[in-house]
Formats: sequence, structure tokens, C-alpha cells
Amino acid sequence: MSHHHQHHQHQNPETELPQQETQAEAVELQANAEAAEPTPEQLAQRVAELEAELADINKYHQAELQNLNRRHQEEIQAAHKFAAKKFAEELLKVKDYLEMALLDQSGNFDALKMGVEMTLTELKRAFEQAQIKEILPQPGDKLDPHRHQAFQTVESEQEPNTIVNVMQKGYTLHDRVLRPATVSVAKARAEE
Repeated sequence: MSHHHQHHQHQNPETELPQQETQAEAVELQANAEAAEPTPEQLAQRVAELEAELADINKYHQAELQNLNRRHQEEIQAAHKFAAKKFAEELLKVKDYLEMALLDQSGNFDALKMGVEMTLTELKRAFEQAQIKEILPQPGDKLDPHRHQAFQTVESEQEPNTIVNVMQKGYTLHDRVLRPATVSVAKARAEE
């Protein structure tokens, strides 16, 4: 131990003490260190205490996370229910108009047509509220397999793989495709 201390002294010239004192100090340090050193049992107990604390903290955070998750799920469900309720309310008017049109005995075609137009206006409004938008490609647009469904290929002067005509509009809901537009597509021209 004294060898170690002398070595130490070379590094710290400011602690130049007479050799004897350093020796005495080293012995004292040794005694203190032994007194302060916890036993393996004490160490094991401390480790167990810390592990228990950690487990408690973990349990608390787990519970917090579960609560947050549950609240989040409930909010999402509430939002879905509210959106569905609003959409349903909008559709009630559409149903009212359709029933009124069917009850009309006048045989007046123009009045019936006007009624259908009013109904369609209501339905469009309901779609707007619900973020339902049309997919209506134009002739000559490139076929987009995510938004268009090719129903048939036809001979055409257009570029191959472009839309010739739309058989049925498609729709998106919040920018996700509800139904792709059904289209006919220009064939690759046969080689002359």
C-alpha cells in the first residue's frame, strides 16, 4: 500500500508530507474504507430496494400509458360516432326528398326532375360534410391504378394506357379511395 502512496506523491507535488505522516494516513484510510465498505448482504439488499423502486416506477408508467391509451381510444370512438351521426342526419333529408318525389301524383315530369335535382344537391352537401369527393378522370388522363379501375381496353387514337372514357365515377373518403373510377383505357396500338 505504501508503494502505491509514494507513487501517488510524485504525481501531486503539492501534497509533500513527511513520509511518516503519509504512512499513518494510509493506515487510517484503510481502516475507514473497511468500516464504510458495505457487506455483500447489504449490497444485495440495496440492489433489491432499488429494483423494487424501479418496478414501482415501471408499474406507475404502465398504468399511465394504459390510461392514456384508453382515453385516446374513447376519443377516437366518440369522433367516429359524431361523424357518423352528422352524416346520418344529412342523409335523412335526402330520404325525405325521395319519398316526397314518389308521393307526387301530378305526373309532372319537370316537377319530378326538379325534386331529384334538389335531392342530389342535398346528397352532395352530405358528401362534402363527410369529406367524400369524386374521382372523375378526364379522357386522355393517365391510368392511375390506385384511383382508376380499367374495365376494358379499346382501340383509340390516344396514347396507350390513357383513359378513353369513364363508366362510373369513383369516390374518396378523407383522401382514401372508397371506390375507384371504372374506366376504359386505350389499347397499345397494334404494329402496322
